[in-house]
Amino acid sequence: MLMFPLAEIQRSIRHAMNGPFYAGRFAGVDASDIRSMEDFKKLPFTEKEDLHSAYPLGLSVVPNEKIVRIHSSSGTTGTPVIIPYTKKDVDDWAIMFKRCYETAGVTSADRIQITPGYGLWTAGIGFQLGAELLGAMAIPMGPGNTDKQIKMMIDLQSTVLGSTSSYALLLAEEIEKRGVRDKIRLKKGVIGSERWGEKMRRRIANELGVELFDIYGLTEIYGPGIGINCELQSAMHIWTDYMFCEIVDPATGESKPDGESGELVITTLQKEGAPLIRYRTHDLTRIVPGRCECGLDFMRIDTIIGRTDDMVKMRGSILYPGSIDELLSTIPDASSEYQIIIDHLNGRDILTLLFETALDASQYSGLEKTVEREFKAKIGVTPKAKAVSIGELPRSEKKSTRIFDNRY
Repeated sequence: MLMFPLAEIQRSIRHAMNGPFYAGRFAGVDASDIRSMEDFKKLPFTEKEDLHSAYPLGLSVVPNEKIVRIHSSSGTTGTPVIIPYTKKDVDDWAIMFKRCYETAGVTSADRIQITPGYGLWTAGIGFQLGAELLGAMAIPMGPGNTDKQIKMMIDLQSTVLGSTSSYALLLAEEIEKRGVRDKIRLKKGVIGSERWGEKMRRRIANELGVELFDIYGLTEIYGPGIGINCELQSAMHIWTDYMFCEIVDPATGESKPDGESGELVITTLQKEGAPLIRYRTHDLTRIVPGRCECGLDFMRIDTIIGRTDDMVKMRGSILYPGSIDELLSTIPDASSEYQIIIDHLNGRDILTLLFETALDASQYSGLEKTVEREFKAKIGVTPKAKAVSIGELPRSEKKSTRIFDNRY
C-alpha cells in the first residue's frame, strides 16, 4: 500500500487554495482537517472539463511575474488547457526527466535524438530538459522530415531515440527499407505519449536493435517524465516525491485496492504554478503491489491499457485499444498495426478490423478467419477482419488514431 504523504498533501491543498479555482472548489475546507486518506477521499475530483473552464490562466495560483512558461494540451476536443509553470516547476520537471534517463541507463556520454514536437506541447522540450540536466548531447530534431532524421542519426551517431511509438515504428521501417541499419548506432529508445502493445514493442526493438523504455506523463502534470519502467521492464516507476497516485473505479469514483485496475488519479505535491488535487487522468492502469527488485524505492503502475475516453461500447462489449493490441499479439502472423472502423448500417453496428501481415495475399483468408474467431472469443464482438500488407496502413509522426467510430 502506498504511504499517504499527509504533510505534503496538506501543503499542496493550502497552496492550491491561493488561486481562484480551488478557493472556490474547496470553500469551507481547512487543509488541517485532512488527517487521513479517508478524509482526503472526501475531496471532489478535478476533471478535465474543470481545466477547460479555467482557460486561459484560471489555474494559476502564483503572481504573473513568477510564471516563466506556459504549456498547453492540443485542444483538439475544444478549448485547450493552459498550464502555467514557475522556474521551480521547470527545474523539478528536468529533475524527474533526468531520473528517467538514468533509470534507462542513459548517461552524459549519450547523444539523444529528440523527435517529439516542441512549442506549446510538452513532449520535445521535456526530453530536452532532462538531457541537458544529465549533460548528454541533445539533438532537438522535432517531428517529421524523416530523410533528415535518418541523416542526422547517422552523421551524429545518435545513441538514444526519444519518440512516440508510432514515429519510432515509422523510422524503424524506413531505416530497414533504405538498408542503412548497419550505419545506425542507437542503443536505447525512450518512448512515450501514447500506449503501445507488446507486438509493436518487439517490432521496434528488433528492427532498430535497441532496448526500449516506456515513459509516462501528461501535460496537466508537468509532461512526459513523471515515470518510466526500469531494466526489469515490468512496470513504470512513478516519482512519488512529486505526486500522489490513486486508482479509482472509472464509473463510481470509488477507490480500488493495489493490484486492481482502474483510472489513475494524481495529486501534485510540489507544483507551484498550477497544482492539481485529485486529477482524473482518464488513463487505465493499476498500482503494482510490492517493491521492485531493481531497488528503486518508488511505486509502480502497470502499462497503460487504454483511456476511459478511448473506450468504445458495441453490442454490450467494451473495446479498448489495449485489448486489441493484446489480441493481435497472440496471433503470430498478425502484425502490430491495425485500425478499427465502426459504422451503423441497416439498424446494426458493423465493426471492421484492418490489420497488417507479412503473409502473401493468397493466405489472407485463413488468417482473417482466425482473427475473427479470436476477436469474438476474447472481446465478444465478431468483426469483419481485413488483412493488408505491411506498411499499407497510415503511419504517424505523432500519435496514431486507431479507432474510428462513425456512428455519431
